[in-house]
Amino acid sequence: MINGTSLKDASKNSEELLSTVGLSERTEHKPAELSGGEQQRVAVARALANNPQIVFADEPTGNLDSANSEAIHKLIVELKEKYNKTFVIVTHNQNLVKLADKVYEIKDGKLISKNV
Repeated sequence: MINGTSLKDASKNSEELLSTVGLSERTEHKPAELSGGEQQRVAVARALANNPQIVFADEPTGNLDSANSEAIHKLIVELKEKYNKTFVIVTHNQNLVKLADKVYEIKDGKLISKNV
């Protein structure tokens, strides 16, 4: 709404994003009532709420178990394709790195492009 969107349009957009990330049935729950994976899905939806061209994520699955990490990885790929977004992700998770279109590594203070 800060961008001038009406409450009605903002609510509709948030409902659509929550549905896209698989949380339409959890819209009335407080953050403490959501699992770690669900909280991360909300964070992804929130990052898309203002329709940015680029989404920045720092270790988006760093505190999740392997099953929830895989679900978030799959979700990021789906959202990238569905909304034609660029995701810039900082991660140590090699499973997430394997899904990237382009990979850079910082080594000894230098940015190194890696072939994917």
